[in-house]
Amino acid sequence: MSALHIAIIVSFLFALIVPLLYNKIPKIHTGWFVLILPTILFAYLISFIPTLSAGEVVVRKLTWVPSLGINFDIRLDGLSLLFGLLITGIGALVVLYSIFYLTKKGEALHNFYFYLLMFMGAMLGVVLSGNLMVMYVFWELTSLSSSLLIGYWHHREKSRYGAQKSMLITVTGGFAMLAGFALLYVMTGTFTITEIIAQADVVAASNLFIPAMLLILLGAFTKSAQFPFHIWLPDAMEAPTPVSAYLHSATMVKMGIYLVARLSPVFSGAPEWFWIVSGVGLLTLLWGSFNAVRQTDLKSILAYSTISQLGMLMSMLGVGSAAAYYGYEAGYTAATVAAIFHLINHSTFKGSLFMVAGIVDHETGTRDIRKLGGLMTFMPITFTLSIIGAFSMAGIYPFNGFLSKEMFLATMLNATEIADFNMQTFGILFPVIAWVASVFTFIYCMVLVFKTFTGKYQPEKLEKKPHEAPIGMLIPPIILASLVVLFGLFPNILSHSIIEPAVQAIYPASLTGVEHFDIHISAWHGIDYAPLHMTIGIIVVGLLLYLTLPKWQKIYQYLRLHQKDPVNYAYDYLLEKLVVVAAKITNIQITGLLRDYFVYMYVFLLGLTFYTMYRFNAFAIDTINVAPIPLYVWFVVAVVTAAVIVVPFINNKVVAIISVGFVGFLVSLFYVLFRAPDLALTQLLVETVTTALFLLCFYHLPELRKEKSKPTFKWVNVIISVGVGALVTVMALSALSFGNKKPFESISQYYIDNAHDLGGGDNIVNVILVDFRGLDTMLEILVLGIAALGVVTLIKLRMSGKEDV
Repeated sequence: MSALHIAIIVSFLFALIVPLLYNKIPKIHTGWFVLILPTILFAYLISFIPTLSAGEVVVRKLTWVPSLGINFDIRLDGLSLLFGLLITGIGALVVLYSIFYLTKKGEALHNFYFYLLMFMGAMLGVVLSGNLMVMYVFWELTSLSSSLLIGYWHHREKSRYGAQKSMLITVTGGFAMLAGFALLYVMTGTFTITEIIAQADVVAASNLFIPAMLLILLGAFTKSAQFPFHIWLPDAMEAPTPVSAYLHSATMVKMGIYLVARLSPVFSGAPEWFWIVSGVGLLTLLWGSFNAVRQTDLKSILAYSTISQLGMLMSMLGVGSAAAYYGYEAGYTAATVAAIFHLINHSTFKGSLFMVAGIVDHETGTRDIRKLGGLMTFMPITFTLSIIGAFSMAGIYPFNGFLSKEMFLATMLNATEIADFNMQTFGILFPVIAWVASVFTFIYCMVLVFKTFTGKYQPEKLEKKPHEAPIGMLIPPIILASLVVLFGLFPNILSHSIIEPAVQAIYPASLTGVEHFDIHISAWHGIDYAPLHMTIGIIVVGLLLYLTLPKWQKIYQYLRLHQKDPVNYAYDYLLEKLVVVAAKITNIQITGLLRDYFVYMYVFLLGLTFYTMYRFNAFAIDTINVAPIPLYVWFVVAVVTAAVIVVPFINNKVVAIISVGFVGFLVSLFYVLFRAPDLALTQLLVETVTTALFLLCFYHLPELRKEKSKPTFKWVNVIISVGVGALVTVMALSALSFGNKKPFESISQYYIDNAHDLGGGDNIVNVILVDFRGLDTMLEILVLGIAALGVVTLIKLRMSGKEDV
């Protein structure tokens, strides 16, 4: 196991230790212990920057389930390194921030940091995995851990609702993604990502290309809150602010972006991929920015802004996929470069803004902008941080958001020049939607800053007297805001160290033939640069609309958007109907009658088995090789049949038990007749013990109730009973009749040949049970042991009658 494997696993191990540290050392916050891990992991990942900048890729292999092609392989390239640095770097800042944010007495910090570390480990597992199935395991762990973090304050109904919604939407998308991975395996015969990319032409030529693409995109869109799956993200804001800053701005919501980028070489160049990814991204961009303006809660504004920014990233990856169609040296990779750069920028300014929102809430007791205002004089540092973050998101120079926003606008303008993909018809919408959405982005950024920190101070509406946050809460957003300024003034410090390796990871030289992407980011392209004109227009129009916001904001009421996102109505309706339908199905299934349960099971068994045998032409009854049946065997069969028929009509419990036991003893006689003494002995022992246990149990039970109504004859039960018996008989005869014509080689000969040498015994049945199927037998014994413990517990349990049952 390599150090990179340990870097993933150590987060889970550390998560197990955290509850043991909680409150064990007085006056020391648990977060200080947790802070050590992401800091060390961040420093460890930074050490790989020179290696990856030189064009190398770090691969570490670990065999897991080789027979299924599932191995815990680690692949550290530019893209996974970028995400790893975001996960650990911002993770360390979030932990530091949480130490001063979660200070209330009684906070379940051991739960919080357990969930947080589990999430960190799962995120690292996703981005470092070189195998799709291993990635899926970690992918679903992120859904689980993020849901636990969202519902951390589980005593709040909104927290539970948000946790449930995020779990349902992201896990459902994960299941779809799993199906897409399975289709990729069918097409390529491997789960290894690099091998799948190497067979991109095979995937493109397959009839399963579109289904696999749609299923995988469904997983990516649900995770990255793309329309219409975006609705879980605003409700996730019920989580503590450190969670929002970590999960919903820098890491988890970008997993869908990561997946699209990672699998772009497989699907890029297809018109369907281009239109779905870029189209959904642009729609999400517009919808998120438009809805952010109507929000009155600081975190809700940031939630919809995150949705908008995720749509922006997705649209750039969609446009960048045209590079696979036109050639990687034709300039189309500029869209992918812009996406990677903006992904970094978004993590810095959005992380700082979430922390600022948390500071305002922590120091005033509210996040409602209708109650805030005039905080600039009370919280000057926080105000400065909000300006840096919000102006960067709005795309104002000299902050890093200005650079990536102009690159985005240039990407949308260049998209109109694509000759194919029907861009001649709908291509004009790309820059138009980008510009309109950017105007709304500018507006909500102004609302975020000036409605909070300027205007009239309203102390009567605040729960606390505002004051500046403690230094511990200010350091993390100060670091992120400093990076916003640093990357804005000197963007090329990232060009060759981070961005170029990431782009090279998305479009590897083995696929593109391009050994080096020459990336240079500049703030000035001349006065005639079209994106600059668009930026000036965004600022002018956005400023006018912000100043006249009260006059046109009523449009949200006319569009019925003033209460909640209309997609939520569809979600709530579907969830309600799902519960109703599930209740109806449950009432049909769970009747309390054992007879009904057997009916369901046997009908399913009959249908599935009969269809399988019919589908594979497995009916083959041939009695040539069947030995003659002596008369005395027929006599035993008749006695067993008579005993079985009599049992249902016996009302005396002791007689019923003896009759059932008699049937079992007669079955052991069959084993004797067919020369299987070991099975006969086992049957005799089991029947003796079970009969004694039945007699013991029934002794303490009340007498069998005499039915007032006469039992009715049910043809359905007769048909099912006869059908199951006939089907099992036909299956046995068919298996025997196939002889040497079986569609597959029987495993029985393997046991015969190897029982002595491998198992050390000549009794083949015993060797199979103890050696070849030893694990199976052990688990059966374990199940019996658990059942025995359950029985003992029920016997020992004494209810007082006051329990909540």
